[in-house]
Amino acid sequence: MSARDWGVLFVLCGAIFLEGIDVAMLNVALPAIRSELGLSTGELQWVMSAYVLGYGGFMLLGGRAADLFGRRRMFVFWLTVFLLFSGLGGFATDGWTLIVARFVTGVAAAFMTPAGLSIITTGFEEGPRRDKALLVYSGTAAGGFSIGLVVGGLLTSADWRWVFFAPVVLSILVLMAALALLPASPRPDRTGESVDLAGSVSVTAAIVLLVLGVERASHAGLGWTLGTLAAGLVLLAVFVAVERRSASPLVRLGIFRSGPLVRANLSALLFAAGFFGFQFLVVLYLQELRGWSTLQTSFAMIVIGVDAILSPTLTPRLVARFGNARVIFGGLLLAALAYALFLPVGADWTYPAMFPSLIILGLAFALAYGPLTIAATDGIEEREQGLAGGLLYTSFQFGAALGLSAVTAVNVAATEGDSPAALLDGYRAALVVPFAAALIAAVVSAFGLRSAKEAPAVLTPGSAPR
Repeated sequence: MSARDWGVLFVLCGAIFLEGIDVAMLNVALPAIRSELGLSTGELQWVMSAYVLGYGGFMLLGGRAADLFGRRRMFVFWLTVFLLFSGLGGFATDGWTLIVARFVTGVAAAFMTPAGLSIITTGFEEGPRRDKALLVYSGTAAGGFSIGLVVGGLLTSADWRWVFFAPVVLSILVLMAALALLPASPRPDRTGESVDLAGSVSVTAAIVLLVLGVERASHAGLGWTLGTLAAGLVLLAVFVAVERRSASPLVRLGIFRSGPLVRANLSALLFAAGFFGFQFLVVLYLQELRGWSTLQTSFAMIVIGVDAILSPTLTPRLVARFGNARVIFGGLLLAALAYALFLPVGADWTYPAMFPSLIILGLAFALAYGPLTIAATDGIEEREQGLAGGLLYTSFQFGAALGLSAVTAVNVAATEGDSPAALLDGYRAALVVPFAAALIAAVVSAFGLRSAKEAPAVLTPGSAPR
């Protein structure tokens, strides 16, 4: 790649690193935030839920907006919004200010992230060059999350407000680089196309309700959860009906005739469910049962970030030799192995006993995350690359919410009492959830092995897959 290509990739990697580090740092700062602002458990939960709702709920709209209004324009504008509201969170003196700031920050990320991904998938031609760029990009995203765990602990030890101010500094640097390095592009030709307002409202409301129902399932009553999920499904049906009749749909339903895209999104959803559910349980195990500090926990888990090194170095070679589908399948099997090795966790496990699971999970992430990104965008027309990115990140975000909710529900149900033995029983039962998710994801991805050497389907409006 040319120096200009690396410059563009540097900017986009900076943005995805920013998104990853922002989420990770907040995770470790929550106890300190609750202590200073006097938040109830419900309010503290909404600090996290608000971001998830904004991010997951508006992702499809964000992806389509990049296609309709210009990818660079959307990227720069929403990066600016991300910067401003991240800073607002640092000045919060009450819970609701912080919750609103996190919601808008999540919305900004929902528009910024698919715009950045689509700049890569349209700016680098399909093939080894694009694959290399996407693998570097995905490795940076994972590195941001891993590094954020440690940096968040260090910043929180000084003052939790720096967890919000530090991303502002990084955002300014990325914004300046974006204005200088991202190539200007002509405004997309939207002749005959209009903004699908009915589709936008119905799908955004549907996804917000579905994510909310899943994310709050372990904290709310069964009736409330079922009612929320039912309302989300009804709105999703309304959305499908609207899209079938729309001349300029938000989501062209024919895009789902691409087998690789559907498999990639289902696998991504299940992989994210297992990955985030497992990390959540390990943090609870280390801090609640073992009494480890936030920093000790962060340093213990940073080994998972080895994928930041392997994604741009090892994974491209494996993809070139064995094909994308086989690498994804291998990564998902490794994830299942990592979770299986942790199933018999004991009350006095040493770090060397945990290490195999953590390092294998880092390798699994390197083999699965980037290639899933490639599979979800290969063969999709340039004018729908933003939509493809939005679909993928919606799957990741919904999967994360689903996994966290599922492991929490199982953990609570299986924990009888507050003794160390009871806590351990709860963790062991909940660890089955990520293991099962990884196995199901591997089964889904296995259907793509038969056609691993076939060219990806290029779907155009009204056409059938070829």
